[in-house]
Amino acid sequence: MPEHQESLARILRTRAVGIVRASIGCDLVAIAKALLAGGVDVVEITATTPGVEDGIRGISARLGDILIGAGTVLGRESAQRMLDAGAKFLVSPSLDREVVRCASERDAVAIPGALTATEVIAAWEAGGDIIKVFPAAALGASYIRALKGPLPEIPLAPTGGVTADNAGEYLKAGASIVCVGGWLTPETALRQEDYATVTKRAERLVLAVKRARERSG
Repeated sequence: MPEHQESLARILRTRAVGIVRASIGCDLVAIAKALLAGGVDVVEITATTPGVEDGIRGISARLGDILIGAGTVLGRESAQRMLDAGAKFLVSPSLDREVVRCASERDAVAIPGALTATEVIAAWEAGGDIIKVFPAAALGASYIRALKGPLPEIPLAPTGGVTADNAGEYLKAGASIVCVGGWLTPETALRQEDYATVTKRAERLVLAVKRARERSG
């Protein structure tokens, strides 16, 4: 199976992406290890995080059980740097066609961002594999359900304000995956190197996804 298809299948199968976003330098390998210990094995590190490229390289080299990607990727140059570091998927807050093209050229998964139905369709037609719906918290799970009505074939990934408490609601509403950041990896915990909190929250998220999968049959 081509790497792109393998990565995409894994993301859709896992149904949850853990996001690491920090404003200070952190031990990104240790954070990823804490997420993996809690069962989250698809991890996105935002391009705005200090040391992101070294972090992606380190995770790629030392944590083979994690599928690592980069978020907040804007422009071809940033996309190429993240892919060179080892990212297997690229996430953007909006539709950046150069990022989507770069992912396609490098056999990586593209997850562009959108909000309205028009934007979701444009991102899908531009080659997005999964469409990030951001900011999801502004409209809630009912909005995902509304989008899926006319757009059942487009995989949606609500992002922004997703927690273990509402992840199941988004999945029940039709989301293909949920992307969880601030709640899962709070900066206070990252600053204090409180990896136990990250692991416990990862466990809660994985359990919520499991329960949602069981309820859906």
